Amino acid sequence: MTPEQLKGVISSGLLSFPVTHFHPDGSFNRASYQKHVAWLSQYDAAALFAAGGTGEFFSLLPEEVGNVVQAAKEASGTTPIISGCGYGTEIAKEIAARAEKAGADGLLLLPHYLITGPQEGLYRHVKAVCEATGLGVIVYNRDNSVLKTQTLQRLADDCPNLIGFKDGTGKVDLVREITATLGDRLCYVGGMPTHELFAEALYGAGVTTYSSAVFNFVPELALRFFNALRGGDRETVQTILEEFFSSRSPVCATGSPDMRCRRSRPACALPGSSPDRCARPSPTFPWKRRTCSGACSTGRGQTPGGTSPLHVPAEQSRRPSGRLAAGRPNLTKQA
Repeated sequence: MTPEQLKGVISSGLLSFPVTHFHPDGSFNRASYQKHVAWLSQYDAAALFAAGGTGEFFSLLPEEVGNVVQAAKEASGTTPIISGCGYGTEIAKEIAARAEKAGADGLLLLPHYLITGPQEGLYRHVKAVCEATGLGVIVYNRDNSVLKTQTLQRLADDCPNLIGFKDGTGKVDLVREITATLGDRLCYVGGMPTHELFAEALYGAGVTTYSSAVFNFVPELALRFFNALRGGDRETVQTILEEFFSSRSPVCATGSPDMRCRRSRPACALPGSSPDRCARPSPTFPWKRRTCSGACSTGRGQTPGGTSPLHVPAEQSRRPSGRLAAGRPNLTKQA
């Protein structure tokens, strides 16, 4: 698939990102992952992100990214697969090469590691990755890697295979300036946590598609919302927001709208399992574990969209914290 073809595909419909499945020892569970990807590919997603943020790119070695992409390609049928890519420039270039060799249709360039940088540094980083691959590249604007309009324009001029811009800042003024300045040179993807909650505002700013976390376990509902948004059916949009996404909804009993860290684990519970099977790492101290509230049980019944989600053991959808725990410092030890 050429970069220009990928741009057209991304612009055509809803996107999503399968969680990556792991065995209890932390190794990649290929069979379980492929089953999930194959199930999602039955639905009308324009493309799927493999080894992206929700796909735990941060938990994978560079060679594992290639393995995940290859597994996704084998299971996805005709659905394009976009690989996660990131870290420092040289590692990102290596991952880009591995993803391309594994058959990826494109790359999502996530923020580089840890530090902030000036616009010139960000420009050089993105340009180097684009020049290292023949794949179409989508740059993810968020956290410590926020490109300004002028920098993105330079990159669009200098990198023919830069075909997309994904926003994770939620800054409508910046997004609107970018879409107005670059026009149809790029496709524009929403990347806020549980983007459905921000979709109306950013759609008005020119972000016409987005990656949906809830597509992982209620794809029909996710597509219904997306089609209503694009079709101007505000009544349906509001109904779904209130009945499913609102923190007041019984479906979202955790009290948080961030489906990427609170809903993906319940959706991966085994049928009949207890809520403690949905334990997830603490985002602050990853080696600690918390358990979800009773909302975990919602993943085992009928959803507002009328479909039952695919059930995957929690340990298969979240890499155990052993790697982090083994290398963590003793915070209580005196120097």
